[in-house]
Amino acid sequence: MEFDTPLVLATRNKGKIVEFKDLFENTGITLKSLDDFGPIPEVVEDGETFEDNAVKKAQFTARVLGFPAIADDSGLVVEALGGRPGVYSSRYAGEGATDELNNLKLLKEMEGISKRDAYFACVVAIAVPRGPALIYEGKCHGIIAHERSGSDGFGYDPLFYHPPSGKSFAEMSPEEKNLLSHRGTAMLELKEEANKVFVWLKNRLSED
Repeated sequence: MEFDTPLVLATRNKGKIVEFKDLFENTGITLKSLDDFGPIPEVVEDGETFEDNAVKKAQFTARVLGFPAIADDSGLVVEALGGRPGVYSSRYAGEGATDELNNLKLLKEMEGISKRDAYFACVVAIAVPRGPALIYEGKCHGIIAHERSGSDGFGYDPLFYHPPSGKSFAEMSPEEKNLLSHRGTAMLELKEEANKVFVWLKNRLSED
């Protein structure tokens, strides 16, 4: 089924854009990102949960641009750190922090800790300019490694070791990671309901 209205991915994160475009391949949906549009105001990600932030980003982008939008909020949840960095994953080492700084801070906080269980969580929200959003969720469990390994991926991928695969996320090919990642799991759930999503979008857009 083809969908003639583009779906805007509410991010400028190059890594996320690549992953989402791979995930949407052969779905009949044309995916654009914020890079395809002029400057728009930044969304303040002040929600207490991943779902709060994903919905806020999707709804804000849909209202500003007038197209249906998709956004995700994802992050790393480390049990030994009480769930940190959580919703603050992208700015764990401070506003504007690089992946390098966030990884270094996590390694520092995990020094001397033997229980290193963690999981990546992702909430994907699809919204139109007005009304409620559709929500899809995914998780991937692993452990925090003692040192970084691998050169692919982004964020905490070099530190997130996936025992069943015997690799960190950063050691996986994009295709391999998408099959089992938190974002891939959420997207698989979305793809399985693709026809329902098409119908929902068309109905909501006709109302607007």
